[in-house]
Amino acid sequence: MRILGIDPGLGRLGWGIVEEKGSTVKAVAFDCIETPPKTPDPKRLLQIHKELLRLIRQYQPSIVAVEELFFSRNVTTAFMVGQARGVVLLASAEADLPVVTHSPNQVKLAVTGYGKADKKQIAQMVKVILCLQQLPRLDDTTDALAIALTEVFSRKMGDKLRK
Repeated sequence: MRILGIDPGLGRLGWGIVEEKGSTVKAVAFDCIETPPKTPDPKRLLQIHKELLRLIRQYQPSIVAVEELFFSRNVTTAFMVGQARGVVLLASAEADLPVVTHSPNQVKLAVTGYGKADKKQIAQMVKVILCLQQLPRLDDTTDALAIALTEVFSRKMGDKLRK
């Protein structure tokens, strides 16, 4: 099964494809979709949409895992992230892909075993679990891989619980 993990954002949208085969999981591809800050928001959202559809066609994931919105103090940032997340949902629906969401705490717990892990701990575990030579250049990409891994581990736990 191929999972497309997404860390939504307007300026940078992290994405990572992981593939689960039996008891192994590997990174297939990962990067960020970056949009120019001075470009009008509708054009930035269109760029994200087009690139997501291209990624879905190229890598043919079975499911899309997206981080739930986390509202912080900056409402403007939250709205921009929400708009990018909406584009992810739209592109997934257009490709007829199921979408699952995971909270930041679920991601931390699934990847590190500790619900209050910091970014460095998460990044290190992503590197170890996926046997990466080095961490991705941007945190958004690492976060997207962590979200995809969370879905892998959630599915495994669900399978064990059903037996």
